[in-house]
Parts: sequence; C-alpha cells; structure tokens
Amino acid sequence: MNFLRGVMGGQPTGPQPSGAETIQKLCDRVASSTLLEDRRDAVRALKALSKKYRSEVASQAMSHLIHILQTDSSDSEIIGYALDTLYNIFSNDEEEEQDGGPSSSGKQSSKPAHDENGQKQADDLGCQFTEIFIKEQENVTLLLSLLEEFDFHVRWPGVKLLTALLKNQCSQVQAVILVSPMGVSRLMDLLADSREVIRNDGLLLLQHLTKCNAAIQKIVAFENAFERLLDVITEEGNSDGGIVVEDCLLLLLNLLKNNNSNQNFFKEGSYIQRMKPWFEVGDENLGWSAQKVTNLHLMLQLVRVMVSPVNPPGATSSCQKSMYHCGLLQQLCTILMATGVPADILTETINTVSEVIRGSQVNQDYFASVNAPSNPPRPAIVVLLMSMVNERQPFVLRCAVLYCFQCFLYKNQKGQGEIVATLLPSTIDANSISAGQLLCGGLFSTDSVSNWCAAVALAHALQDNLTQKEQLLRVQLATSLGNPPVSLLQQCTNILSQGDKIDRRGSKVQTRVGLLMLLCTWINNCPIAVTHFLHNQANIPFLTGQISENLEEDEQLVQGLCALLLGICIYYNDNSLENYTKEKLKQLIEKRIGKENFVEKLGSICKHELYSRAAQKPQPVFSSPEQMLFDHEFTKLVKELEAVLTKTVHKSSEEEKKEEEVKKTLEQHDSIVTQYKELIREQDTQINELKTQVSSMKTQNEQLQASLTQQLSQLQQHKDQYNVLKLKLGKDSQQHNAHGKGAQVNGVQSEELSRLWEELEELKKQHGVLQSQLAEKDSLIEKMKSEGAHAVEGTAGSSENNSELQKELETLRAQVQSQSAEISQLQAERQELLNKAETLAMVSAPGNTDSSAAAAKITELEKRLSEVTGETEKIKEEGKIWSDSKAALEQQVATANSSVAILQNEKSKLQQEVAESKKEQDDLLMLLADQDQKIKSLKDKLKELGEPIEEDDDLDTRDQYDDEDDEDDD
Repeated sequence: MNFLRGVMGGQPTGPQPSGAETIQKLCDRVASSTLLEDRRDAVRALKALSKKYRSEVASQAMSHLIHILQTDSSDSEIIGYALDTLYNIFSNDEEEEQDGGPSSSGKQSSKPAHDENGQKQADDLGCQFTEIFIKEQENVTLLLSLLEEFDFHVRWPGVKLLTALLKNQCSQVQAVILVSPMGVSRLMDLLADSREVIRNDGLLLLQHLTKCNAAIQKIVAFENAFERLLDVITEEGNSDGGIVVEDCLLLLLNLLKNNNSNQNFFKEGSYIQRMKPWFEVGDENLGWSAQKVTNLHLMLQLVRVMVSPVNPPGATSSCQKSMYHCGLLQQLCTILMATGVPADILTETINTVSEVIRGSQVNQDYFASVNAPSNPPRPAIVVLLMSMVNERQPFVLRCAVLYCFQCFLYKNQKGQGEIVATLLPSTIDANSISAGQLLCGGLFSTDSVSNWCAAVALAHALQDNLTQKEQLLRVQLATSLGNPPVSLLQQCTNILSQGDKIDRRGSKVQTRVGLLMLLCTWINNCPIAVTHFLHNQANIPFLTGQISENLEEDEQLVQGLCALLLGICIYYNDNSLENYTKEKLKQLIEKRIGKENFVEKLGSICKHELYSRAAQKPQPVFSSPEQMLFDHEFTKLVKELEAVLTKTVHKSSEEEKKEEEVKKTLEQHDSIVTQYKELIREQDTQINELKTQVSSMKTQNEQLQASLTQQLSQLQQHKDQYNVLKLKLGKDSQQHNAHGKGAQVNGVQSEELSRLWEELEELKKQHGVLQSQLAEKDSLIEKMKSEGAHAVEGTAGSSENNSELQKELETLRAQVQSQSAEISQLQAERQELLNKAETLAMVSAPGNTDSSAAAAKITELEKRLSEVTGETEKIKEEGKIWSDSKAALEQQVATANSSVAILQNEKSKLQQEVAESKKEQDDLLMLLADQDQKIKSLKDKLKELGEPIEEDDDLDTRDQYDDEDDEDDD
C-alpha cells in the first residue's frame, strides 16, 4: 500500500521510477495479488496513468484488464475501473489528450490537442489498440454481457467503451455484435434505462452501431426502436427539445436512409402520422434557438427520406398519400407561408414540400390551391416564383424554389396547362401578377440566374406535353412602342443571338445555356415548333456560325447545345419549308461545319463535368451560381437524342429515301395490321354475339324439350284414360247383350268371395294359435313371479333363474314383435278386401239396373261382404284385447327386470362380503404363521438356556382341560 501511495501522489523520497516501470509493477500486482482490495487499488492506479501513458498501459495492462473483467465480475468497483482504463486507451477524443512526460522510448506520449498531426497519430493509435482488442471476439461479447449489469459504475463505462470501439473499427465491431446472441437487443435496452446519462450515451452508441449496416438497422427497427425514439422526442418537447432530440433524429435518419424495408415498416406502423406535431412551430415571436433550428432541419430531412425520388415509386407514392391524409403536407405549407421563419429552415421546408408533391396528383392539386396570407391573397406558387426571379434573395433559396416548381409540374399535365394558360392572350389579367408573367420577366431580366431559372422552369412546363408546346407558340410579346409584337419563340432566339451584348462572360454563358435548353425542350418531338423556328431566316445561320467558330473553353458548351438544337431541327423536320428540308440542312452541315466536327461538338455536352453531376439526382444543387448550367431532366433528353442525331447526320440521301420507303412500308404494314386488328375485333364481337345467341337458343331448346316431354306424358295419360273408358263401355255392352258373359262375371265374383272366406278361416286359425301362445306366456310369467319370490333365499339359485328369465324375456319380446307384424298384415289384407269389394260394386253397377239376376247377386255379394266386415270387426276387437294383454305382459316383464336387478345387486354384495372374509382369513393365517414362528424361536432359545419346555401335545391337552372346565362352569 505504501508503494501505491507513492505512485498516487506521496512525497518523493528517492529516485522515482519511470512510467513504464511503474506500470509494469502495477500489472504484476494485478496479476499476482490474491486480495481483491490490492487488485482494485492497482487497477485504480492504472486508470490514473492511462491518459498520460496511454501506449504503455495498452501494451502491458490490456490482457490483465480483460482478465479482471472475466474473473472479478462480482465486484462492480474494480470492473468500473477496468472499463474506464480501457476507454482511456481506445478513446481518441481531443479533450482527453494531454501533454505528458517522456515515455520509455524517450518520446512524448501525446501531442497537443490542436496539433493535427498529433491528433491523427492518436487516432491511428486508438484504431490499432481497438484492432488488437476485437481480434478475440469473446472480448466484445464480454462487454455486451457486462451491459446487462444495472450498476451505474459498470453500465455507463461499458457504454462509453463500446462506443469508442465502434468509432475506431466500426464495421469489424458491427460484425461481431451482429453474430452475438441477443447482442443488439442488449444495446436496445439502454433506451429504456431511467438514468438519462446512460440513455443519452446509448443513443450515441446506437448511432455508430447503425451506420451503413442494413442488417443491424433492420434488427434495431424490429426491436421497437421507432416507438421508443418517437416517445423520447415527444417527452423532450419535439422541435423545442434539446440535444437528446437531435440524437434521436440522427438515429432515425440512420435507420431509414437507403433502407426500403425500414421505410415500409415505418409507414405501415403509422409513424408518419406521429411526425405532424413536430412542425407545429407555434408563435414566431418566441424566437428560434440554434437547437430548435437544428432539430427542425433534421425533422425535415426525415420527411424527405420517406419521399425521396431514389426510393421505389410505389413506396414513395404511398408515403405521399399518408402525408396528405394525416395533414403533414398542410402543416409544411403553413410553415412555408409563415413569417419569421429562418432562411435555412424555409429553404429546407421548400425542398421537403417539393418532394412530398413530386409526381402525386392529389398533393400537386392541393399545393396549387394554397394561398399566401397576403392582401389580396396570392397563390403560393406565385409568391415562390417572385422569390426565384428576385436576385436579392439567397441563392440556395432560389434553387429550392426552382426545385419546388419542377416537382409541381412533374407528370402534372394539368398544372402545365395552368402555367402556360397564364401566358396566353385570352387569359392574361392585367390587374394581377401571374406565374407566366413572372417567368417571362425572369427570362428577359438582366440577372443571368433569373434567366437560367426562368428558362428551366418554362421548359418543365413543356416537358412531354405536345399540346402545351403548340399552345406556347401563340404567345405574343410587346417589345417596344410602335413595333409589332413578336412571338415568345422569336424573342428567345433574338436574345440568344444578341448574347454578346451581356457584359460578364460567365453570365453570358449561363443565360445562353438556359435559353438553348428551353428551345431544345420546346421543339423536341414537335414538328410545328420546328417549322416556326426555321421560319426565322437568321436562326440557322446563327447556329451554324456558333458551331463552326473556334471559341474559348467556356463557349464550347454553347456550341454543343447549338449542335443539339440544329440536330433536332433536322430530325423532326417535316420538310414543309423548301429552303430548310432535312437534306438541305445536312448539306449545310457538311459544307460549313463538317459531319465529324458536328458530332464532336454534340458529344462534348455529355463530357462536361457539371453534366454528370446534374444527371445524378433531380434536385438542383449548386455550390455557386457559376455552376448552374445543367438541368436534370435536360440531361435525360441529351442522353436520348445524342445517338439518334449522330445517326441522322451521317445518313446519306439514298439512305434517307430508303428509310422513308421503309417507314412508308411499315406505315402501310401498320395500317394493314390495324385494319386486320379491327376486322378481328369485329369478328370477335360477332362471335361473342353468336355465342350469346347459341347459349340462349340452347336454353330455349331445353325448355321446349321439357315442355314436350310434359305434353307427351299428359297425352299418354289421356290415352290410358281413354282406353279404360273404352274397356268399361265394352264390358257394359257385353253384360247388357249376353247373359253368359254376366254369368262369367258372377263366376268371377263367387271365386273371389270363396277365396276371401278361405283367407278369413286362415286368419281365425292364426288368431287361435296366438291366443294359445298368450295363455302359455301368462302361465310362464306366473311361474317366473313365483320363482322370483323365492329367489332371495339363495344366491346360487337366483343366478340360474336369472339367466333362464333373461332367455325367456328375449323369446317373449321376439314373439310380441312377430305378433305385431301379423296384426298389421291382417289389417292390410282387410283393407285390400274392402277395396276389391268396392271395385266389384263399381264394375257391376252401371248398365245393370234392369237385370234382376245381377241385382240379386250383388245383394248376395253385399251380404257376404257385411259378414266379412263383421268378422273383421271381431278380429279387431280380439287384436285390441291382445294389445292390452301385451301391455300387461310388458309391465310384468318390467317388474321381473327390476326384481332381477335387485337380485343381482344382492348377489354382488354377497360376493363382496365373501371376498372380504377370505381376505381377513388370509390375514389371520399369516398372523398365526408368524406367531408359530416366534414361539418356535422362543422355545429354541429356552432350550439353549436349559429351561424345561412343555411339548405341543401337553399344551393341547391342557387347553382341552381348560375348555372342559369352562363348559362345566357354564
């Protein structure tokens, strides 16, 4: 301990050891001490020396510190010292660099904080130590496990140490954390820590962890990061919050930027709706703090990330719809038109609104309806264009307004028509300022930035819209008093040809480039505009003169654009002007410019440095006004036309003729194909109609077939009825004319009646048999009753009678069922006899009233029938009696069943008692056997001791005497 006091600041008593020697001794103490207190003091001393002697502590003590983390995890104090020491080794923060004494090599261990070379060396040193530490992946896993410790002295240094590792070797540490089980989840738990310092440092840790790693970004997002971060932002006061809000927004940007999966998850989770309160800026008189400006700037960037043009179109469109429906777009437009908003926030808001409305018809229509709070109210578009053409406004703001105007017109033909309509003579309102007037004013202004912005904005109003290109040809401008008005196209070419009058060279180039881009966009794919351009006799000589001259480097871009404009005049020429046909223009190029020179000038556009920069993204971003030369949409047009125009210029007249013939042939072929297509469509229509008719006819045919079948069946029924009537009439006539035939009928009747009597006799016999069977069953039941009364006397006899009784009951039930079937059969036969009698009466009734013999026979037949009916009634009465006896029998059977159940219950009880008695008897036998065994063993012991023992016979005799004496006493 005295040694440690000397190290920690005691009075020097002799030659002091160097830093390396001291560190070596401390490392030995950490490695060899058995007491935890000694190791803790040594680690505390290493922590104190780790800033001044960073390299020495790292090279000698790192392994010992890692061992402390592994073995002494139960002591939070020593773990905290070890983590702080490692953090000092890996950290490259400038404020922690100090001037130190000489190291073991004689050099200073650190450089001044303001020395850039020293800072670079410190950074390299931290990266080297970090690489050594993470070479063993278990070290990073150990740190992640230590973060689960809730103790502040362990968790906070662990968070700082892991953050330092990520700063030095981000991708390598990310890879280790990614494969570590629950590694990201442990780090996400830091956001739920109630101690703000740990939560805030956890935010910084997650910022470094999620940089440029889509896999970790997805894991963090699905660990409910969006919900937690938005809750923190809300708790901290949204845009009015402090640095914590900024850290949350930076982490959200890391999670969402260039990550389509997380963006979709953010949208599907309805988190866009929670962004709306961010932009409720409140009273502008309260002022804007620097932190609020930073927070709001990051919030606007988050909105732009969700609707960026580089995102998939479907995802961007979905987010734009959500922002409109939740009112976020309306809130942004409120900031856009508010007063007192800082310039950088206003600029970023304009850019954000631009991308929210880009390509979305609903959002574009809403933006067109927004009015500025002025008197009188003016459309927001007009107010923004006034800022764009005002050279006193900041350059960045003017670029943002141009981008907003471009996004408003992107794929918005309705908006393009509204802008162009403000330039037409029939719609101009002299009392108000319109968008068209502002664009024309900027186009002809003396400010080159206004010229370029107005030209590009007007070009976007014509982009891919042939109708508006033709409408813009109608625009007439009044140049000066007394002179006739000129068209807008003519005025643009006039300014282009008079560009040399502009003073500044850079401004001259910028203005001419803007006008050339407007003209190329205007006449592209519009033969009428090409004809109007060629009507001016000075245009073609100006273009050829510009291309053929040897101009300075700044003017070469103008030459390339002039070549592009001339090529478009050739390609889209309809040969309506005799002096400027395609062939004559190509001959002019060959004679005055040269084809190779023309192609070279045309190709110089794509080689320009600013061309490739503008082609990357739609937003016009320029570091200075001098770099404002190319528009994003125009770069697409150049890329599309360059190869086509080069091929067009190199073609000869014969090839042109062949191509025209081929085109004509193709057009004819197309017309023929179109005719055949129309014919096929007509035939398809006819076939469909015929199919419909066939299906309807099939349905009608089926209906007719059904009706025909029904009619045939009805006809057959009528035929059968007719045949029956005819047969009846024939029989009646035969009975009326021939007596012998009547006798035959009577013979038939007598035979039928005799058969009926026989059946009645048979039924009587069967009834007698049934009566005898019932008597037998009654006697059997009586017998069973008597047997059941005596069955309680014995269990064995009851079981036998039980089985016999069951058998008899089954037999009785079967007989009862058969008798029921016989009764139903007799009733059916009786009904059949009655029907036959009625039939005979009906057959013999008509036409025989005059015949007395027939009447007598009928009377006799009726008499017999009445007798049969009487017999039948008797049988019914007997059947009723039998059914009553059957019911009584069933009741007796039920009684017998109940007695049988009682007997069976008593039998089971007796059997249970017998089993219990047997069990008790067995237990007694076992006890007796045990007693006999004990008695025998006792006898053997007594014999061994020499005691006299009575034999078993004597004992039995004595027991008998005792019993006799007891009987005598009784």
